[in-house]
Amino acid sequence: MILRWMTIALLVMSPAAWPGAGPAPQTAAAPQRIVSLVPAVTEMIYAIGDGSRVAAVSNYDHFPAAVEQLPKVGGLLDPSVERILAIKPDLVIVYATQKELIERLDRAAIPYFNYQHKALPDILTTIRAIGARIGSAARGDALASGMERSLDEIRRTTAGLPHPATLLVFERDRTSLRNVYASGGYGFLHDMLEIAGGRNVFAGIRQQAVQASTEMLITSRPDVIVELLYGDSLKNADIARELRAWDAVPSIPAVRAHRIVALTGDEFVVPGPRVVDATRRLAHALHPDAFR
Repeated sequence: MILRWMTIALLVMSPAAWPGAGPAPQTAAAPQRIVSLVPAVTEMIYAIGDGSRVAAVSNYDHFPAAVEQLPKVGGLLDPSVERILAIKPDLVIVYATQKELIERLDRAAIPYFNYQHKALPDILTTIRAIGARIGSAARGDALASGMERSLDEIRRTTAGLPHPATLLVFERDRTSLRNVYASGGYGFLHDMLEIAGGRNVFAGIRQQAVQASTEMLITSRPDVIVELLYGDSLKNADIARELRAWDAVPSIPAVRAHRIVALTGDEFVVPGPRVVDATRRLAHALHPDAFR
């Protein structure tokens, strides 16, 4: 389940790029047939205003709606090299771990943009980098700068408010508290939670995802539990029934106070331009009176 989430949403990498990766020189022609295997970057290209140049996307791309009409060429673990090459792209957006695909692109002399990020600021860095790479540096910078201003506005609104201890859950088994995965103290979800005015109960665990046992859930004593529901987890979901699973741990303050919130939508787990809206929704869930 955690693997599915990572495949759909993101890949956290070290700062070092694989050989041959990165933006082309500024003198390179702006690409006109882009294949994106990274949903977050697909959304960035559309938000920059260059969606018409996207020729194919991954199996996990669903936003904006226009991508549903494009050819699908696999995903993080199963990219179809043959389909990608058949499209004759002049730029391919890849994950850094897709070594075999990168080697094939190198042999075919097809440029690629190597996607990497670690936390919320890296989303903005990537927007600027992809904007520069596709010949739209000014629009990419404008998009990133607007997002920075919006996030700063949310941060200013929540800065003086009490920050409740918050458990941010992005994966667990249906109708039970087995295989619970929550945000640790590293990554864009953690950063969003802090901006939104929450105090991450697992902030001391410096990793993106924490597999939390029942004992860890109880001892973390969250005042608020926020569950993210997206993708397959929303199909035929009875949200009220899903949240009743927390009744099994009545000693948790959030359960006793009935402060358990479900937030739905892929924008919470696709680290692209919609993280601003996701952060605002998270802030509203934590501080409804401040965001009316």
